[in-house]
Parts: sequence; C-alpha cells; structure tokens
Amino acid sequence: MNASPSPGHRPLRIDAHHHLWNPATRPHEWLAGEEMAPIRRRFTEADLRAAAASAGVGRTVLVQVLPDLGETAEFLALAAGSPLIAGVVGWVDLTAPEVADVLAGLRSGPGGRFLVGVRHLVQGEPDPRWLVRPDVLAGLRAVRDAGLVYDLLTLPHQMPAALEVVRAVPDLLFVLDHLSKPDVAGSLRPWADRIGALAERPNVVAKLSGLVTEGDWATWTVDDLRPYAHVALEAFGPGRLMVGSDWPVCLLAADYARVFATAEELLSGCTADETAQVFGGTASRVYGLG
Repeated sequence: MNASPSPGHRPLRIDAHHHLWNPATRPHEWLAGEEMAPIRRRFTEADLRAAAASAGVGRTVLVQVLPDLGETAEFLALAAGSPLIAGVVGWVDLTAPEVADVLAGLRSGPGGRFLVGVRHLVQGEPDPRWLVRPDVLAGLRAVRDAGLVYDLLTLPHQMPAALEVVRAVPDLLFVLDHLSKPDVAGSLRPWADRIGALAERPNVVAKLSGLVTEGDWATWTVDDLRPYAHVALEAFGPGRLMVGSDWPVCLLAADYARVFATAEELLSGCTADETAQVFGGTASRVYGLG
C-alpha cells in the first residue's frame, strides 16, 4: 500500500510549466482561428494565482511563448514581484553569435536572477534537424556555460535530432516539454522507443504536461493518457519527471484543477515520496528553485 501524506502536510507543489500572454501587447499568430478563440485573451499573474490555488500549487515556472527578448525581460521583471513565479524559462536567438552576452544582459536586468532556462519553439522549425545545426549547437553551449537548462519543445518526428543534440552537449541539462507531444489518438510507437532512447541519457528530464490537448479536447479521458504517462514514468522514473499544467493552453481541454487531478490519477501507483518528486522535487532541483 502506498503511504500518503496527511492533507495538512502535503509537500509543496510546483507547476513546472505555464504561460502568460496579452495579445493586445504583441501579435500571437498561433492564437488565430476559431478553435483558439477560448484562449485568445489576456492571461495575467493574478489569473494564475487564482488557478494555482485550485490545485494547491505554491510555486511555478513561467515559460516563454514568443521568440521575443522583450517578452522574456518582462517575464523576469514580473517574477521579481510575484510571490508565486519562482523561475522563468526565457528565449534567446540560439543562432546569434552573441548568445552569451544576451544571457548576461537578461541576468543583469530586473528580475534577472529568476532566469532558470532557455527555450526555442523548435516544433515550428521546418528543418527536422534544426537542433543539430552548428550555430544552434554553439548557442546551446552558451546556455550551458551560463549554468542554465534548456527546454526541448519538439514534435515526435524531431526526436531523432533531439537525441543527437543531447549526446552532442552532454553537460547541458535538457528538459523535454510535453513528452514531445505524442499523438494520444495514435500509436505508441515509434514515440515510445524514442522516449526510451532519450531517457537513457542522464542529462535529460521530462515534463508530464500538455497531454490533455494532444487528445480529443472534448472527449479525452484519463485512460487515454495513461499509456503515455506509463511510458514516461518507466523511462525516466519519478526523479526525472515533473508536472506542468501548460495553462492557459490546457483550457482548450481542461481547467487547471482537472489537469492536476488527472496527474494525480496517472501517478496513483507511485509512493508518496515518488509523487512528491514529480509534483515538486524534480522541478525544484532541475531549475534550482531552492
């Protein structure tokens, strides 16, 4: 029988992946179309606090939305004044020769100490081998030298290049976002095999996040997601997995509380200590949240 902490002593929960945005401030072309209408509005830190409270989340990691240095700078300044946001995964142009200087500039600005990682929207790159371009590899080494982690946002067909890059930069810690977005309505393979190959690399951890929007938004069930969570748990173990809401994107398929309740069901076979790692310990350690 799994031991469970008493309700009054539940370990601190960390949402390892969420966003904020305001379409009135910057263009968000990805929000175009009728299906995105429910989330085509402003989402603020105050909205986040209300949502996080519904799931007992006490700290969060805010992740970039746009390839825009201004957005990252604003997120860092916001984190400096927020009791909830503990870290920011920002954006820099990895192909630029001055990556190290840009990172140093972000860190010296308001809230710079909250910069914990970098991400690029690799899923939108038409070249499936974008990650292993020489200029990108140079940028990733600058991220490593800055002591930051790199969030991998890939689609399943980009996973072979992801495996190459984590081998090419073995001393950079990579965080695989959304388990590389498997097709929940499709086959487990070859996605599961690629997850296993990535998990063999000690410099890769993964986020149990974003799955609710990879199935049918209206009809998905926990059982639909269970095989994918099982593969990830078997491959990475609880010490290399972290839960993220992917809020507000998740609202297309589920509210914040339901996302965390779903994660609880998916982890129901874990011990209390293992669950505590996935719901907070891994994120705290990987992102250096203290």
